[in-house]
Amino acid sequence: MSTVQGPTPRWSALASKPSSSVIRDLLKLPAGVISFAGGLPSPAGFPLEDIAKACQTVIANEGKHALQYSMVEGEVALRREIARRETQKGIPTDYEQVQIVSGSQQALDLLARVFIDKGDKVLVESPTYMGALQAFDLCEPTYVSLPCDTKGLNPAEFTEEICRGAKFAYVMPTASNPTGLTISEERRKLLCEKAREYDMLLVEDDPYGELWYDKEPPASLRKWAPERVIRLGTLSKILAPGFRLGYIIAPADVLDKMAQIKQSMDLHTSTFTQLISAQVFSEDLLVRHLPSVRERYKTHANAMLDALAKYMPEGVTWTKPTAGMFIWVTLPEYMDATEMVKDVLAKKVAYVPGEVFYAADKVEKNHFRLSFVTVDPELIRQGVERLAEVIRLRIRI
Repeated sequence: MSTVQGPTPRWSALASKPSSSVIRDLLKLPAGVISFAGGLPSPAGFPLEDIAKACQTVIANEGKHALQYSMVEGEVALRREIARRETQKGIPTDYEQVQIVSGSQQALDLLARVFIDKGDKVLVESPTYMGALQAFDLCEPTYVSLPCDTKGLNPAEFTEEICRGAKFAYVMPTASNPTGLTISEERRKLLCEKAREYDMLLVEDDPYGELWYDKEPPASLRKWAPERVIRLGTLSKILAPGFRLGYIIAPADVLDKMAQIKQSMDLHTSTFTQLISAQVFSEDLLVRHLPSVRERYKTHANAMLDALAKYMPEGVTWTKPTAGMFIWVTLPEYMDATEMVKDVLAKKVAYVPGEVFYAADKVEKNHFRLSFVTVDPELIRQGVERLAEVIRLRIRI
C-alpha cells in the first residue's frame, strides 16, 4: 500500500463548518439496543408483492423508457396520479402544479437555494424538523421561532414583528415531527389568514398526512390559501423510502425556479421508481394497503402511550398523537435530555434529544423524541420501563 501523502484538502467555507447529525449517529447503534431514535417507517408496511408486480409491469410495458433519462419536472404519469389524489381530497390540482423531487429532503434543499440569502428571516415551529434546519442552515438564514402550545402551532399569537419580512414560514400541520401534534382546522384557517395579513409564503411539509389512526386530519393549507402555499409530500412513508421520491405542489413561478435549480443538481429523479410508483397509484393499491399500515401504527402508538402512563414518574408529560410516528416527551425544566443520553444508552435504549429540533433563537433541553413504529409492542414496553428508571433517578423529590 502506498504511503505517499496526498495534498491538503482546501475545503470550502461550507465544508469547513463543524457539523454532526444526531440521527446519523444514532442509526449506527449496536445490536441489542431498543431504538426509539430513527424516524423510519415500519418495513412490515412495505407492499412488497404489489411493488414486485408493478416492477414487472413497468419493465414489460415501458422498459426502455423506464431506464432512460427523464424530464426535470418528473414523469407525467406520476404527476397526474399525485394531482388526482390531491383532487380527491377536495383540492383541485393539475399535474403541471406538481414537481417530482428525489425525496422531500431535496425539496427542502431546493427551498433554501431558491429563497434564502444569508441573514434572511425564516420562520419555523418550536420545535421543528431537524432535517429542515439542516437544509436551511446551508444558506445561513436568521431564524424566528413561531409560537406553539400543547395543541401545536398557535397562529393566534402571530404578530407583525414575528412575521413581516419573512421569506417563508416552514410548518408541519399534521403529525408534526418531532411532537406528533396535529393542528385543528380552525388553526389552519387562521394560519392562512395570517399569511395574507403579513404577506408571507407558507411551506407545508406533510410526510405523515396519510398515517392517521381513527380520523382523517383536516385539509391541506392549500384549501384556504393555494396562492401562498408550497406543499411538500413524500412517498417514503406510504410506499418505500428506498425509492427516494417526493413532490412539491406550488404556484407556477415557484416551480419554474425549483426546476432550474434541480436541473443543476441531478438532472432528474429516477425514471424507474417514478413509473413503478405511478403504476401502484393507478391501480389504487395504496387505497387497499394503507388501512393496515394505519392500524399497525395506531397499535404501536397505543403500546407506547400505555407504557408511558404506567412507568413514567410524576413530572414527566408527553404528547398523544392521532397520526404519524412520534411522541414528544417533556421532562422537568431542570433536566437535560442530551446529557442523559449516555445513561439511557447504558440501559440499551435510544431516543433523540430534543435540543436538535430547535432553531438557534430558542433552544430547550428538557425534551426528547420517541419513534415507535419499528419496535414491537413488547419491546416498546421494555424500552419505556428502562427509560423511566433512568429518569426516576434524576427526578427531584
